[in-house]
Amino acid sequence: MSAASADRTDRDVGQTFRDALGRDPDGVFSAPGRVNLIGEHTDHNEGHVLPFAIDRRCRVAAAARADGTVTVRSTQEPDDLVTTTLDALAQARGWSAYALGTVWALREEGLPGAGWDLVVDGDVPLGAGLSSSAALESAVALAVAELTGSDLDRHTLARAGRRAENDIVGAPVGIMDQAASLMCREGAALLLDCRTLEAEHVALGLEEHGLVTLVVDTRVRHDLADGGYADRRAACVAAAEALGVDALREATPAMLDRLDGTLLRRARHVVTEQARVHRVVELLRAGRPAEVGPELTASHASLRDDFEVSVPALDAVVETALEHGALGSRLVGGGFGGSALLLTPAAAAEDIAEAVTRRAAVDGHPEPVVREVHPAGGARRER
Repeated sequence: MSAASADRTDRDVGQTFRDALGRDPDGVFSAPGRVNLIGEHTDHNEGHVLPFAIDRRCRVAAAARADGTVTVRSTQEPDDLVTTTLDALAQARGWSAYALGTVWALREEGLPGAGWDLVVDGDVPLGAGLSSSAALESAVALAVAELTGSDLDRHTLARAGRRAENDIVGAPVGIMDQAASLMCREGAALLLDCRTLEAEHVALGLEEHGLVTLVVDTRVRHDLADGGYADRRAACVAAAEALGVDALREATPAMLDRLDGTLLRRARHVVTEQARVHRVVELLRAGRPAEVGPELTASHASLRDDFEVSVPALDAVVETALEHGALGSRLVGGGFGGSALLLTPAAAAEDIAEAVTRRAAVDGHPEPVVREVHPAGGARRER
């Protein structure tokens, strides 16, 4: 199994800021990536999700400036300095659009500020379905809000990150990723109502029961700004309209008989996934986390067959993990690549990791990266 720390960064983003700009940042902030235990593609249908933050974080060193200029640079792209103005934030493109779009969204909320210098760094894997983009948006949102003395709550910061991704990046995502990055607590998952943003922390209890979660990055990259995600979301909207409900969270199994073809399959995934979220919460509340496994596997089957967002590399990981002792497994994130989540006994984790790596080689898929992840706390000020 790839060591959990193998691709972590030891760089000091504050020192990078000082080296680049010749002054100290006003503050350093961080926000985690996330993995969604259950509840995939229910967020943009105003349903319930159950993510937890992971111990991989994006860090932002930030300082205000007074000339209407905003700069952003990444330690991963040291030669790519992006400089713009407050008036041109909405024109941001590329990787910087996640950060600059968040500043734009907060200004739309009325947040003051005459300019910013931002330096970003992190160890949330890119394109792996672990919400590296939401981690960046959430760290920037917290930095800008705190350094302007704002009292905006974390729900508002999450909405700003989502708006950046929807309106500036062009990815029609729901609010789950930003909410998880900003609001999760260590050792717990976040039961989030994506319509009301009502949230409850649900203890996972994995360690006490000898369980671990592995994330297998297939290294098959995905891009939620491409057409596949948008097509699925549009189909959900069309299915809700056909059923006469505002969103598929309101649909019931009995209603599905009124649909057929693609709309039936898309809606059936959302309706059954919503039910799986609540069954998993019941199991966790009862102190029975090992019994969550079959719900994860059922989720994958639904994502593969009804929502049609899996790929062969992900299916191979799930199948092999289950054959070698995983209690449950499913793809996580938007799909079309990225990662799978495995719930495994701690004693079997190494063997399972080796098995999925061997299977990838046999099938001719990229060599996966296997990481053990732990439920972490949300966005915070580091210094």
